[in-house]
Amino acid sequence: MTDTLGERVCESLARDVREEVAAYARMLGEEADALGVLFYGSNLRTGSLEGVLDFYVLLPGPQRERIWPRVSYREWDYRGEVLRAKIATLSLEQFAKAARGASRDTTIWARFVQPSALIWASDDAPSVAIAEAVSQAAQTAARLAAALGPESGTAGDFWRALFRATYRAEFRVEKPGREDSILSANRAHFVGLLPLAWEAQGIQFTQDGERLSPQLAERRKAEILRWWQARARAGKALNLLRLAKATTTFEGAADYAAWKLHRHTGIALEVTPFRAKHPLLAAPGALVELWRKRGAQR
Repeated sequence: MTDTLGERVCESLARDVREEVAAYARMLGEEADALGVLFYGSNLRTGSLEGVLDFYVLLPGPQRERIWPRVSYREWDYRGEVLRAKIATLSLEQFAKAARGASRDTTIWARFVQPSALIWASDDAPSVAIAEAVSQAAQTAARLAAALGPESGTAGDFWRALFRATYRAEFRVEKPGREDSILSANRAHFVGLLPLAWEAQGIQFTQDGERLSPQLAERRKAEILRWWQARARAGKALNLLRLAKATTTFEGAADYAAWKLHRHTGIALEVTPFRAKHPLLAAPGALVELWRKRGAQR
C-alpha cells in the first residue's frame, strides 16, 4: 500500500465515533466472530443516533454465499436507548476482492471511496487488511474516474463522472444531483484524495491550481473502459438478484419496514409473529391496514 494514500486511509478509518456506536459495533463483531466492523453513512458524518446506523461486518474465511452481502435490520437497547442498524455481512476476502475491482460488483469500491470508520477489529492483522482493502477501493474508483472524466478538470469533475456512472449501472433511484450532495457533504474527505489514489495506481497527471489532467495512455484507458462496461452491463441484474434475495433473507425486514413507515407517516403497524416470519405473505394484509389507518388520518 502506497505510504501517502495508506496514511490518509488509516487516519480516516481511525476517526472517533460515539460511545453508543462503538458499543454496537463491538457487540456485532464479537457475536459474529468477525474480523472487523466498518461504520459508514450519514450518521458517521453527523454523529447522530437518529435513523438507521449502517454497518459492514467482515467475517473470516472464504465467502460462503454467492449473492452477498447478507443484510439484516436490528434494534438494540443500549443503556435505555433503542439504536437501530442495517447490517451487511460478508467475508473480508470477498470485500477485498470487490474493493480492488476483481469482481463484477460496483457497490463496494463506490461505497468505500466515501468516508467510513473501522470501529472494531479482532486484532491488528485484520485492521491492516481492512485498511488495505479500503485503500484499494479508493484506487479502483480513482482509476475509473480518470477514464470517465474530462481531459482536464477539478477533482470534483472526476468524482461526479464516477458517481453518475455507478448510479446508472445499479438498480437504484437517486435524485438528480445526488453526486453533488455526496461531494459537498464530505468535502474534507475528498480534498486531495484523487491525486493520492492516482499516484498509488501509477497514473501520472499534471496539476494547475485546482485543475488536474491525468496522463492515461490510450491503451490503458481502453482497458479500463472495457473493464467498466462489463460491470455496467451486469450491474442492474446483480442488484436485482440482491433485492430478490433480500425479500427472503433480510432478517428483521418487517420491523424495519414498520419503523420506517412510522417515522415517515406516523402510522404504527403491529409486527405480528406471522408478519415477522413471512413479510411477503403478510404484505397484502399490512397494506389493507395501512390504507384504513391513512383514511382515519384524513
